[in-house]
Amino acid sequence: MSRRELLTGFLGAAATVAIPGVFAGVAQAQSPAGAGAFTLPPLGYGYDALEPHIDTQTMTIHHKNHHQSYVNALNGLTDKYADLAKKPIEQILSAIGEVPEAVRTPVRNNLGGHFNHTFFWESMTPGGAKQPAGELKGAIEGTFGSLDKLQEEMTKAGLARFGSGWSWLAVGKDKKLAVFSTANQDTPHMDQSAMPVIGIDVWEHAYYLKHQSRRADYLKAWWATLNWDKAAANFKKAAA
Repeated sequence: MSRRELLTGFLGAAATVAIPGVFAGVAQAQSPAGAGAFTLPPLGYGYDALEPHIDTQTMTIHHKNHHQSYVNALNGLTDKYADLAKKPIEQILSAIGEVPEAVRTPVRNNLGGHFNHTFFWESMTPGGAKQPAGELKGAIEGTFGSLDKLQEEMTKAGLARFGSGWSWLAVGKDKKLAVFSTANQDTPHMDQSAMPVIGIDVWEHAYYLKHQSRRADYLKAWWATLNWDKAAANFKKAAA
C-alpha cells in the first residue's frame, strides 16, 4: 500500500474519531429535536468547486469527516458545560480561560476547530472577487506595502508553524492588521485577542493528498480559492 493510499484510508476513518483538540448564527445552528446543539454547516458549494487548487477528495474528507468530528465532540460536551450550547461561539473563544478547567482543553480544541473550519469554508466560497478592494486593499497596502508582501508573510507564518495549525491575517486589539500563526485549532480570539480576516489551514489533512509534504505548494495554490468579498466582510466586522 502506498503512503497516499494509507493516508486516504486514515482520513476516511477519521469520521469516527472525535479529534481532540462561525459565526454563531451559522456554526451553532440548532439541530432537529433529539440531535445535538451543534451541526455541520453546509459547505455551500460542490466538493469539486475549488479544483484544481484543492482537490475534490481532500474537500470531501476535510468537511464531511474532520469537521464533523469536531461537531460530534462538541455535542458530547454540552452536558458537561451547558454554556457551550447557550453562549455565542466567539464569546466563549474570546474568554477561553473562563471555561471550567475540567473541559477547557476539549472545548478549546473542538470549538476552535468548529469555528476555524466554518470560517475557512466561507472564505473559499466560489464566485467572489479575486483581488482585494476598498478599505481592505488600503489596509493591506498600508500595513504590508502590497498584496504580494502580505501573501509572503502569511506563507512564512504557515511554513514556520511546526506541526499542525493555521496562518492568519487578523485585526488586533489596536485595530491594525497583523499576520501570525496559531497551533492546532486555536483561533485568533484566544491568545491574540484578535478578529480573523483570512485564515489558512495548514494541517496536513488540508493538503496532503494533492501536495504530499509540500506545504509551500499548497500555500501558493490556496490564494486562488480565496473569495475577497468574504475577506472584506470579515475585515469590516473585525475593524468595527
